[in-house]
Amino acid sequence: MSAGHSTYTPKSGVGKWLDDRLPLPRLVYDSFVAYPVPKNLNSWYTFGGILSTMLIIQILTGVVLAMHYVANSGMAFQSVEHIMRDVNYGWLMRRLHANGASMFFIAVYIHMFRGMYYGSYKAPREVLWILGVIIFFLMMATAFMGYVLPWGQMSFWGATVITGFFSAIPWVGESIQQLLLGGFAVENPTLNRFFSLHYLLPFMIAGVVILHVWALHVTGQTNPTGVEVKDIRKETVPFTPYATIKDALAMVLFFMFFAWFVFYLPDFLGHPDNYIPANPLKTPAHIVPEWYFLPFYAILRAITFNISIPFTDIVLIDSKLGGVIAMFASIAVLFFLPWLDTSPVKSANYRPLYRQFFWIFVVVCIALGYLGSRPAEGIYPLLSLIFTIYYFAHFFIILPLLGWFETPKERPASIADAVLASQIKHGTSASAQPAE
Repeated sequence: MSAGHSTYTPKSGVGKWLDDRLPLPRLVYDSFVAYPVPKNLNSWYTFGGILSTMLIIQILTGVVLAMHYVANSGMAFQSVEHIMRDVNYGWLMRRLHANGASMFFIAVYIHMFRGMYYGSYKAPREVLWILGVIIFFLMMATAFMGYVLPWGQMSFWGATVITGFFSAIPWVGESIQQLLLGGFAVENPTLNRFFSLHYLLPFMIAGVVILHVWALHVTGQTNPTGVEVKDIRKETVPFTPYATIKDALAMVLFFMFFAWFVFYLPDFLGHPDNYIPANPLKTPAHIVPEWYFLPFYAILRAITFNISIPFTDIVLIDSKLGGVIAMFASIAVLFFLPWLDTSPVKSANYRPLYRQFFWIFVVVCIALGYLGSRPAEGIYPLLSLIFTIYYFAHFFIILPLLGWFETPKERPASIADAVLASQIKHGTSASAQPAE
């Protein structure tokens, strides 16, 4: 469902002159004003707009912070304190940027799970989904490098542990690790590399976001029914004002939630050890990444650390390379999701079995996040391994088999039929109430 023939008409002579040479106003009008969207979109579809706004906030606050930050291992920690205490509104810029990263990941996880629930990765939107996964991967790289920049204890040792896993790659691992570090240990060259890449990658994300939106406008937006638009006039509404009003309301609510953390709980989502200057001679008792990396960190540790049967000496698994492969595979598998799910039905609203397995998968991801925050001792590594196995089984076993064995519910013939049925249902239930 694309926008079709443009209805943009320049209002002035200057507008017509520009439209003949660089039709940028026409592009904006066709993409964000007249663009048709399904009329049955719910609130879960508002997070795309929220993510675009969050990216702009992160870039703007990041540029301001970079004006005052010093990418030197001897001065980085003090420069952050200088920003917080001496720079006009520096405390606000840093709190917006640090908490904004967490808000960014909250929104992107909701956006991704919504796409998985409603089958937004299925044909003809495979490229749209793949571009989204690329954005997610770039976000993770950007966030990891940004977490190192304050040069606190958790920043330093987090970088040491994560970059150390690259040495497990056969033949080229040591070279890759030294290239990342700029030497043989996390030091000043590492900080310079990470600062440069942390500044560059958000602009790469912005470029891929443009491609992501372009792909969306070519194939059209999905909707909760998973049924494609058949009649643009009956089944769609213009993006403005209908979708923009809904997006604006969602943004207000989301930014109220964001503001609560910025002004009342600015350090809640961080780690207290990162307020201690980096010390290469003192290792923290428990090294953990930021919360949004915890599920993947749990997968990494599930295979990297010794996992034995409790109260026995039987080791189930212990492989540093295996852990690195599993961690990257847990992200890479998302690229192949359009082909791993063999069902022709898109929306989970009409797939009863898939809906149950979807919510089990959500619980597994949350459980992995919790286990990633726990020490690698006791029962936690074994539980991490069990949930890791289920994580991959969801993609490689459950999804392919569901396409063969699941009996979906009857789907509406069109979006118009689904909207009409919903209106009749609510009208009937309302009229069926007994009079008092």
